[in-house]
Amino acid sequence: MGRIVVGIDGSKSAEEALRFALEEARLRGATLRIVTVWSTPSAAYAGMAYVPTFDLHEVEEQAANARLEDARALLGDAPGVTIETVAVEGQPADALVAEAEGADLLVVGSRGHGGFTSLLLGSVSQQVAHHTKGPLAIVRAPEGKHGKS
Repeated sequence: MGRIVVGIDGSKSAEEALRFALEEARLRGATLRIVTVWSTPSAAYAGMAYVPTFDLHEVEEQAANARLEDARALLGDAPGVTIETVAVEGQPADALVAEAEGADLLVVGSRGHGGFTSLLLGSVSQQVAHHTKGPLAIVRAPEGKHGKS
């Protein structure tokens, strides 16, 4: 049995990638592994004049787990496909490449929640394309559907 890994971030592009990955897993009789990556931005702690009353690390981890729950709900029952979910702390491209080691296919959306950050760092899909050793599918959302759902 093979393994299809899909990276999600809550964007429309990631939803399209998730749907594509489910179909690929179904066609190949493979396990679908849904991965979301989270981190606490170091800038969140820089220059703080007060100590927050909540743990930013915990908030980011909870948000990642909520994305996984949303993805699982979007897929519904998905008969015939074994689905695994994992939230990984780290940098998105690095974590996705590591999770896809030995997988039959890595699937990512063409655009996530980029904005200014993507101008500084480059897109995750582009970074993954340069660093993954296995097969990669970059799924594009229909025109005008790149925003968060």
